[in-house]
Amino acid sequence: MFMRRYGAAALLTGAIALACLGPATAEDGVTAESITFGQAAVLEGPAAALGQGMRAGIQAAFDEINAHGGVHGRKLKLISRDDGYEPERAIAETKKLIGEDKVFALIGPVGTPTSAAAQPIAAAAHVPFIGAFTGAGFLRNPKLENVINVRASYGAETEAWIKHLTEDLKIKRIAIFYQDDAFGRAGLDGVKAAMSKRGLELAEEATYERNTVAVKTALLTLRRAAPDAVVMVGAYKPCAELIKLAHKLEFNPVFVNISFVGASALAKELGPDGKGVVISQVVPFPWDTSLKVVADYQTAIKATPDFVSLEGYLVGRLAIAALEKMSGEPTREGLLKVIKDTGRFDIGGLAMTFGPAKNEGLDQVFLTVIQSDGSFKAVEKLLM
Repeated sequence: MFMRRYGAAALLTGAIALACLGPATAEDGVTAESITFGQAAVLEGPAAALGQGMRAGIQAAFDEINAHGGVHGRKLKLISRDDGYEPERAIAETKKLIGEDKVFALIGPVGTPTSAAAQPIAAAAHVPFIGAFTGAGFLRNPKLENVINVRASYGAETEAWIKHLTEDLKIKRIAIFYQDDAFGRAGLDGVKAAMSKRGLELAEEATYERNTVAVKTALLTLRRAAPDAVVMVGAYKPCAELIKLAHKLEFNPVFVNISFVGASALAKELGPDGKGVVISQVVPFPWDTSLKVVADYQTAIKATPDFVSLEGYLVGRLAIAALEKMSGEPTREGLLKVIKDTGRFDIGGLAMTFGPAKNEGLDQVFLTVIQSDGSFKAVEKLLM
């Protein structure tokens, strides 16, 4: 009797202790009250507006759902660490987010070279890698089971550039200015493929070093080649510097930029020199409130609306939509599975589609041109 009585009491005490500790199988970053996401992105330096914009958009989406009680009663948190847009720092900060901050998933990383460095670390730890601000082709490989992309690829953007320049504007003499790293070379490969498809070759190639604005040598190289258009695969400060210097030298080809440049940041850097500069985009117009998700974004965002923070907001909204569809305790594996199994998400009237062999939600690419007042106009065909 004594053993039965005290044995039962011990079992009861143990059960209470385990209940107080919470579910033994709970994922890192998940508590009864919250789910914590981590972001390693550039927050300082020549590309800072990109990381800051992505962070602002994701945080706006999280604040919006948290104001309504969170997801199934859990508030969403975001921890952002500055990787300086350098691969080595991206590795260090990603390890900290996973090992020290114990985040549930990584969200909104910025850049191709940094994503190339960080994604394998996330994969090894079985941590989701969601909504990177890059169109790099390697992240579109469905064999990377922890990767979910929102935006279209750089290949789609560069094809749109060359189609527009050659078919609409009848330009065949095209040169390229690109960042001398994995990002720039991804754009270079896309441009070459689009040119080759049309039986054309680049008139010239010129590069600059990441996190610098040392573009004078590149400018002189391009000017000597006398192209009618220069396509640009870089961040906003060096691209703006080259365009401004080109205008001073009366070198005035059509300048075409990739979405990663950060359209609003580029327009601000260029000032009056921005008129006529083309930028490809991969998310809707941030001012088109006829689309519900854009109206929601404008209500939620605390900063001035722009393409980068809208992309961050869309990434945040996708993560929220996936969490809402999950039953039971949130798990990393379950988050990835529900995105691929659901297939189509309606995010405020904007459709994102995924599947076992498709980890990219949006495929749209469209062109914009900077107006004289620094605003943007969507274009189907530009006039020379």
